[in-house]
Order: sequence, then structure tokens, then C-alpha cells
Amino acid sequence: MGGSLSDRSIARIIKTAAKAVGLDPERFSGHSLRAGFITSGAEAGADALLIAETSRHQSLDVLRTYVRRASLLKAHAGQRFL
Repeated sequence: MGGSLSDRSIARIIKTAAKAVGLDPERFSGHSLRAGFITSGAEAGADALLIAETSRHQSLDVLRTYVRRASLLKAHAGQRFL
């Protein structure tokens, strides 16, 4: 005990938790946590370098794709249709 969690063990934990609350576990993975963290951080205005350090992204270009998605959630073309 006391060692690091593997990617597979994290995926199992997430899928088990999703199933426990009535969600389809096949729609969730360890990447769901990473993507959610990055998106939430970007929406909150966190510094991209700090987000990348935490998420261990080697490339800010890749990280930027998550940040762009966060922006799309806030202001998208269809928003004015309501």
C-alpha cells in the first residue's frame, strides 16, 4: 500500500462512481477528470502555465484546445437564440 495509482485503477474508480450515481460508466474515464480540471481552471481564469504544470501537459498548444472549449461553453453562436 502507499504506492501510486495506475491509470487503470483511476479509470475503475471513476467508472464505479459514475455507475453508483446512475450514469453510464462507459462515458467516463480518467481523462474526464483531467479535461474537467482544465476546463474548470480555464473558466475560472487560472493561469495556463499553472494548469499545464498540474495536468502535466508538455505543450501549451494541446492545453489551449481545452481552454478554447471552455470559452465555447460560455459564449457560443446559439446563445442568442434563447
